[in-house]
Amino acid sequence: MHSAWFDNTVAWIGAHPQAAGLLVFLVAFCDALAVVGIVVPALPLLFAVGALIGLGHINGPYAVVCAAAGAFAGDALSYWIGRRWGPAMRDLWLFKRYPALLERGETLFRRHGSKGIVTARFIGAVRPFVPAVAGMLHMPLRRYVPASAFAALAWAGAFLAPGWIFGASYDAVAAVADKLALVLLGLFAALALAWALVLYTWRWFANHADNLLARALRWTRAHPRLGRYTAAVIDPRRPESASLLLLAVCLFAVAWLWAWFSASLLLRGGPSLLDHEVHAFMFALRNPLADRLMAAMAAIGSAPVLGVPALAAMAWLLWRKRWMAAIHWAAAIAVGLLLTTGLDAVADMPRPPTAVAGFGFPSVAVTMTTVVFGFFAVLIARELPGRQRVWPYLLAGIATALVGFARLYLGAHWLSDLTGGVLLGVVWLLVLGIAYRRRSARSFWMRPLAWTFYGSFVLVALWHAPRSMDGLLARFEPPPPSRVIADAQWEVRGIDDPHHFDLQVRGDLALLRRRLEAAGWRAQPAADWTRVIGLLDEDTPLARQPVLPVALDARPETLLLRRPGTRPDTLEVLRIWQAPVRLASGTPLWVARHERMQARRHLDLLTLWLPVPHTHALPDDVRVLAASLRGPDAPLQVRLDPP
Repeated sequence: MHSAWFDNTVAWIGAHPQAAGLLVFLVAFCDALAVVGIVVPALPLLFAVGALIGLGHINGPYAVVCAAAGAFAGDALSYWIGRRWGPAMRDLWLFKRYPALLERGETLFRRHGSKGIVTARFIGAVRPFVPAVAGMLHMPLRRYVPASAFAALAWAGAFLAPGWIFGASYDAVAAVADKLALVLLGLFAALALAWALVLYTWRWFANHADNLLARALRWTRAHPRLGRYTAAVIDPRRPESASLLLLAVCLFAVAWLWAWFSASLLLRGGPSLLDHEVHAFMFALRNPLADRLMAAMAAIGSAPVLGVPALAAMAWLLWRKRWMAAIHWAAAIAVGLLLTTGLDAVADMPRPPTAVAGFGFPSVAVTMTTVVFGFFAVLIARELPGRQRVWPYLLAGIATALVGFARLYLGAHWLSDLTGGVLLGVVWLLVLGIAYRRRSARSFWMRPLAWTFYGSFVLVALWHAPRSMDGLLARFEPPPPSRVIADAQWEVRGIDDPHHFDLQVRGDLALLRRRLEAAGWRAQPAADWTRVIGLLDEDTPLARQPVLPVALDARPETLLLRRPGTRPDTLEVLRIWQAPVRLASGTPLWVARHERMQARRHLDLLTLWLPVPHTHALPDDVRVLAASLRGPDAPLQVRLDPP
């Protein structure tokens, strides 16, 4: 979430479009300066400016020119500093603070010359150093200026374009995405966090492995009694000693963290306030399109999807007579499953209201995904060269993040269940990794094994996920409304709810549908992802273009009906949901919202039905609709809600 100053800056830009050019210039100028560019959030600011361009608040070419001028001026200052001080520039505080970035900038420039100036403009932290290196090496101005001007103009256009496109298609984004956009952003953030944790942890330990090993060896000599336990793990004569020590250090840290986390949670006797807040936030994001996507992702952690590739890998190991690897592979899965089910039976933690029996602390699906993918990474990583060894661990982090986020969205677990599951899986993974690395010195050709495991996983996931989505969604159906009101209260006051409904109907849904169909309405099937993708087909007639669903309290419409409008590009839509309250008599209660919609083509890519705001307090067609629902036989009680 951005701070208040960021929001105020964006608001000021929209209110002063001409003066905003100076601010855009300053943002691009500061972003081109070393150290300063690290602090200034140029990317989100330029995205916001681009969105204001798309919405029509700022002239687009004017903003591009201002951003390009600022970037060119910032690069020119860096070029002047490099030309003025020459090699002594390395001792300036501005560049001395980041010597590695200066070296990377010099390497890039020496390798690519003028092309390096253009390339560096799009490479984050290296951006302000390459122009300085060009000045330090006395690159002629006749070569520097055209390259720098082209780079600045291309950078300004590229960085403003995403926000520009977003602003221009805001209506389309709001119609298609709405809560779905927040879900996808949350998923992206979870994947980015998992990627960063795995990558930077691996890099830190890889860069400090030799130093840690040397310290551990000195410690074993200074503490002969306690040191013998460390000496049992590491041996300077074995090439695996550094990795074994890193695993041992990680084991100590993660085991302590898991013990502290579990003890604090169990002593509290229930989920924390953060658990409840995250659960409520995810529940508010539930929508029909995201539901099916998350159900497919949650299936990744199911027994068939994890079990088939695990058995395939076991078969390959047995066929190749890798007995030690096969034993540890079987132990990883069997003991991991016993640990999670045992702790789930011992730890009596309250479930989320959307969870079903069998889910608890820690999450079995998340723990087993961590163990299966994590130990497979241990098996094959050391067979990979150099920095490529991190890739199996990154895949394990991504798979775990996908399963964890999907189950958190569906309400299967509290956040603490997922955190405990990941920590428990990592603890067991490290224990087993140390044991395997100490006993197995044989290397093997891992490529067939990797293809067997990952290939079978992809095939089973693609086959199983579509077939399990409906079952998973049925298990995580939002709970029925908890608030109960008397029938007499509803007859007098209706439902006291912040949402506006045009109609409230008490009675049988089948009768309600028959009377609506007699009035010319036709029910639309639920718009799944296949029909949404079909919006891109411009040859599809408007009558077959679906109206996108809208959720109420995490529930999609029970009925979505439509009938043609007065023009071919207009439509009337009636959305009917189960009411957010229950009647004391048990009679079904439904709420409905009437919308006029118009077809619009966006970015020449897709056609959407977008609502047209009501132009008067209560449309006559809603009154006519309410009158058509009242009948002498098994009457439906109907209330009109003024806006």
